[in-house]
Amino acid sequence: MTATVRLPDKPPVLRVVPLPADVNQHGDIFGGWIMSQVDIAGSIPAARRARGRVATVAVNAFLFKEPVLVGDVVTFFADVERTGRTSITVSVEVYATRNPREEVSVKVTEATLTYVAVGEDRRPHPLPDIATPPA
Repeated sequence: MTATVRLPDKPPVLRVVPLPADVNQHGDIFGGWIMSQVDIAGSIPAARRARGRVATVAVNAFLFKEPVLVGDVVTFFADVERTGRTSITVSVEVYATRNPREEVSVKVTEATLTYVAVGEDRRPHPLPDIATPPA
């Protein structure tokens, strides 16, 4: 049995409950479903930093640590790790909380993704200066 962990002491960027339609033939949630949710979660702080549209350009690392089960409350925490001229690298940590009678939380996934800021023409553009107020 995996040891329970505490969720990070910061607001999550996303919280989702997977449904039976999201399972593979073994009854676990598809890795692809988790990957798509990680991409969504990572794009939230990336878009905030870019102050606009971003596109995923790389999945730098992706580690599945534990299975996700139907009915788990899956919580995603994401932070900007570094920025370049147009790029934003985000780390995402994913936790599953299960067993509502005696709640248990486990870390299920961690990933690092890179996004690029893009304009309306969908072409890369430089990140705005951090001191610039949001539009």
